[in-house]
Amino acid sequence: MRTGLDNKRNVAIGIVLLIVLIAAIVYFVKSVFVGDSTPRAVATPAASAQQELSSSGPGGHTAQRLPSLAKLDPTLHPEVMAGAESLEYNGSGRNIFSMNSAPVKIEAPIGLVRPRQVIAEGPKGPPPPPPIDLKFFGYEAEGGGKKAFLLHNDDVFIASEGDVVDHHYKIIKINPLSIQVTDLLYNNTQTLPLSQS
Repeated sequence: MRTGLDNKRNVAIGIVLLIVLIAAIVYFVKSVFVGDSTPRAVATPAASAQQELSSSGPGGHTAQRLPSLAKLDPTLHPEVMAGAESLEYNGSGRNIFSMNSAPVKIEAPIGLVRPRQVIAEGPKGPPPPPPIDLKFFGYEAEGGGKKAFLLHNDDVFIASEGDVVDHHYKIIKINPLSIQVTDLLYNNTQTLPLSQS
């Protein structure tokens, strides 16, 4: 249960925070628009550089003082700049700033990096396709259609022209004593003679 004491404490905290906020706003507005009436000691870059140079280094040596900025002449001198622009590059190597400079000479190698391998034989072509391992052992011509009897390992096939045997060989032409077969994997056509055994 809340008492009146809790409300008084919350009101007091709120008033204190409001006073601090108003004071911060007044200070900010005064510093931005009115400015500070008391002069601050502002360190100039030249003064800080002189202060750093006048201090002794780690070896105990005292650095020289730079002249003050009031003594430096900010005027551009075109004759000095023209003299700097007319300087010619006189190095012994290639001028990296000129497109017309001579290329760098690269010494010729003393020997071959990799010794050449002498090839005794001429270049080899692709290996020949494997022979078709079908055996043509029979022929039948009945009613204008030709059929060939083929043996592949222990399997016997009966095929006409245009048929594919064992998903691998296509029968192109059937003759009584030979047949033409194309190996579909290697695109190779061979003629198989009629086997007598």
